[in-house]
Amino acid sequence: MSETITSIDENGANSVWGQLLEGNRRFASGKSEHGNQDVARRESLLAGQHPMAAVLSCADSRVPPEIIFDQGLGDLFCVRSAGCVLGTAVTESLEYAVSHLGVKVLVVLAHENCGAVRAAMEGGHEDELPHVMGELRDSIDLAREAELDDPADVERIHVSQVIERLVDNSDVIRRHLADDSLYLAGARYSMSTGRVEVLSF
Repeated sequence: MSETITSIDENGANSVWGQLLEGNRRFASGKSEHGNQDVARRESLLAGQHPMAAVLSCADSRVPPEIIFDQGLGDLFCVRSAGCVLGTAVTESLEYAVSHLGVKVLVVLAHENCGAVRAAMEGGHEDELPHVMGELRDSIDLAREAELDDPADVERIHVSQVIERLVDNSDVIRRHLADDSLYLAGARYSMSTGRVEVLSF
């Protein structure tokens, strides 16, 4: 799957998304530059932050967005939750990044071999993680309606569901999308290759 940014290119979304994907190419090929991680960068951020993008990703320890996209301190505003699911705190955090920090790209990033997706497909953890399992179950149901039972397909469908819920639930996100000051990107990280797959819906 692939897609092209067009409507807000003048606002820099194309450049930002391109930087993230180029960083991922470096990471996947073992050529990470580890930029913006020195003392000077740390000290320069004392007065405030100006991240270029926000990323909602799974809390899985193997999927750190800053490393996957080869970025440094202050580059990404990252919000992470088990299964990359939404909730009030997650939504409000993303709204803050958009309305107060001025990020122009918001990425919803799923990943290969997601333990939460696997658990939901197997019907487990309902008692311990009712919200997470409930959100993922909706995506699983959609996949099964389409006769898809591969966890990778569920992970992709879940990204589309998260994006849909985010737009439906957030006046802030809808307003910025409507005035072309924000681009929402869906993606899935392959742990086996290190590459980020860009999704289109």
